[in-house]
Amino acid sequence: MTGKPKTIDDYLAPLSSDKRAALKKLRRIIKAAAPKAEECISYQIPAFRLNGRMLVGFGATPNHCAFYPMSSSTVKTHKDELKAFKTSKGTIHFQADKPLPTVLVRRLVKARITENAG
Repeated sequence: MTGKPKTIDDYLAPLSSDKRAALKKLRRIIKAAAPKAEECISYQIPAFRLNGRMLVGFGATPNHCAFYPMSSSTVKTHKDELKAFKTSKGTIHFQADKPLPTVLVRRLVKARITENAG
């Protein structure tokens, strides 16, 4: 793909098959956890917006995949559950062959929904 992605499918298309598969799975988990959220591209990465507010995002770099809770407090609150993953202020890194557990992603998305509603 050349240029900026306009949709999540545009973003995923040029990725390696392992990263694309990992991010497609992550996308399905997010959609199931936040069925009313709308897909969008924000800062050139796939993201979800709920009630006009950014919820979560995800992406891939040459070295890893990433889940963006878009909240440093969410990462901090769940730090014990995230010990097996490299984290920074608002990012969780993972390898395509070692994706984030479904239960953990659901919990993080639900935490973000609650945080955004507050």
